[in-house]
Amino acid sequence: MADSLRSQLDKRLTRLKSERDSNWLPEWRDLSDYILPRAGRFNTSDVNKGQRRDKKIINPRATFAARTLAAGMHSGMTSPASPWFKLGTPDPGLMQYGPVKEWLYAVEKAMREVMARSNLYNVLPTIYGEEGVFGTAAMAALPDERDTVRFYPFTVGSYMIANSDRQQVDTLYREFKMTARQMEQQFGKSALSGTTQQLLSTNSEAWIEVCHATQPNESREHGRKDNTNMAYQSAYWEKGGDNDKLLRQSGFQEFPVMAPRWDVLGEDVYGTGPGSQCIGSTRALQLMERRKAELVEKGVRPPMGAPASLQVQKASILPGSITYLDDMQQGAKFAPLWDVNPAWLGQLRGEIAAEEQIADTAFFVDLFLMISQLDGERTAYEIATRKEEKMLMLGPVLERQNDDLLDPCVDQVFHLMVEQSIPRWMGLLPGNPLLPPPPKEMGGLDLRIEYTSILAQAQRAVEGSAIERAIGFAGTVANIKQDPSSLDLLDTDNALREYFKVTAVPPALIRSDDAVQAIREQRAQAQQQAEMQQQLGSAIEGVKVLSQADTGGNNALTQITGMM
Repeated sequence: MADSLRSQLDKRLTRLKSERDSNWLPEWRDLSDYILPRAGRFNTSDVNKGQRRDKKIINPRATFAARTLAAGMHSGMTSPASPWFKLGTPDPGLMQYGPVKEWLYAVEKAMREVMARSNLYNVLPTIYGEEGVFGTAAMAALPDERDTVRFYPFTVGSYMIANSDRQQVDTLYREFKMTARQMEQQFGKSALSGTTQQLLSTNSEAWIEVCHATQPNESREHGRKDNTNMAYQSAYWEKGGDNDKLLRQSGFQEFPVMAPRWDVLGEDVYGTGPGSQCIGSTRALQLMERRKAELVEKGVRPPMGAPASLQVQKASILPGSITYLDDMQQGAKFAPLWDVNPAWLGQLRGEIAAEEQIADTAFFVDLFLMISQLDGERTAYEIATRKEEKMLMLGPVLERQNDDLLDPCVDQVFHLMVEQSIPRWMGLLPGNPLLPPPPKEMGGLDLRIEYTSILAQAQRAVEGSAIERAIGFAGTVANIKQDPSSLDLLDTDNALREYFKVTAVPPALIRSDDAVQAIREQRAQAQQQAEMQQQLGSAIEGVKVLSQADTGGNNALTQITGMM
């Protein structure tokens, strides 16, 4: 007899959880304890617990470095203050067609408005922070009636993921808790187990364990359009609830989960990040901080030696206090047994600074705070050169962010906006569509995403610098030779377009090829008319001069006239 869907889900959840817990959970606990104590949920009972979790941290340098990385990645890749992506078509020539260019620009603007209205920019810093420390992060982009899309972050330890044959995450299982009241609001009372229904009347704020699975729908019937036959299956069920009963079963046309990984080795499912690279130094840093505190305390409150006669007498090392010794006792004294060597304090501070530098290097603090950390005055060229050098180190990570996080995020937002717009384009629903209808030239074409954030531009700055140097060198050669023909080798139109592309100039500021050609034709006609006017003016002036010439005497004009 075939297993029910609920039984299949429970079995796969158990397998994924066992694999994760035996291979990854110990390291994640370590990273949470020493770097990001408030992140991670390794037991469902941890929900809504506010007790301190930073008891193993004395020196929080790695925590501060992780915070800098999260802020730097967010402001450098997905800053809401400036456009960080633009849309294009696979055919570059089509991009120069006016209606297509205008439609793409309108879509970009509408998508940025939807993203700004949602909670995306509140969630992304958390995702970057967890990915940097634990190597893996996850969030879901789900449709929302108010804001079109809403993003839900999942902290490490609360979910399990699996890869497709293309080594991309296509499955996410998670365990979490909801109150009985929340469950009624989301799933309806009839979907709940009998125990949970009773809690609604006795203790509606009681916490219940819930499981959720999002995975490829391998049992779907192709051709059917209902929500249980979509490309991806979504199922909620109550852990320990009624057998074979689901809270809700639905689906998605696109995988709604983004699970970015900092660095992945081979067939690994979960990634590793800067936190794993500096966890040893971070633990050593806490040990040395304890030793430094012990050293300082021994200097301030040293272990004391005293004669046996003071065993029942008052003895103190407090400032201003007096301890009386028996003069008759030979060699009696009340003195420290161990003197602190101040040089050791400097040695410890040096070792602590070295370990702190390791944490800063692992989390790319020197990149994100590069300009503020430069000593003395620096030229713009030197700053740009250093930025390019640092970007070479971060380049592979940014490419993975595009593949695992940003591409799926932009795709999902666009997909949800299209779903809202199609019925309104067709007049089936009232209200304004979020997107304008596309021109007919866009029919059946996929969109291409290009990133224009600060970090993306910094990556392309090398190409932009090459164009600048090429144009500058060509101008220098032409100036030295005093011959403009040296510039004939340079296609200035293509050079400018490539430069505008790498510097992310808005498409609305760049004229199409047709518009440029029309302007040049108008300019050529105007120049031609100006030359004709000049020639006509010269001819008129010549006629005027001739008409005023003296033809009565013997001069050159009369001689020429006589010869004719």
